[in-house]
Amino acid sequence: MPKLVRVEIIALLPTQAGCAVFLGDGSKVILIYIDPAVGLSINTAMTGQKAPRPLTHDLYMLTLQAFGAEVSRVVINEVDGDVFYARLILTAENEIMEKKIIELDARPSDCLAIAARAEAPIYVTRAVWDSLEDRSHFLDQMKNQGDNDQA
Repeated sequence: MPKLVRVEIIALLPTQAGCAVFLGDGSKVILIYIDPAVGLSINTAMTGQKAPRPLTHDLYMLTLQAFGAEVSRVVINEVDGDVFYARLILTAENEIMEKKIIELDARPSDCLAIAARAEAPIYVTRAVWDSLEDRSHFLDQMKNQGDNDQA
């Protein structure tokens, strides 16, 4: 099993092309760009808002619950240029089957939206983490620019 770094969603900021998601472990911050719809979905979950009708990620969570499955964790396990890859790890146990661990290939953005709803831990493999530049300074710049735009 690869070594993992536990991260949290530090910030979610709009960009001209979508949304910037900053993930950090307290000492380093990495950046993933995602589409605006998933950014809105993550923000909705993180702020505890409820849509009048279930969003796609809400529907996914309801489906998991109906089948006796839970989100165990998310692992961002690969990066190729600007493209990130992730695995969604589920556990399922119901009257039909014994406890089962299911690992699904998924977009990191969807994984983050689902993890935010499930309050599940988010990990990045050590190899991916070490290969990425610390973007703390960029996060500070974006926050300061946002503050200046509001002034």
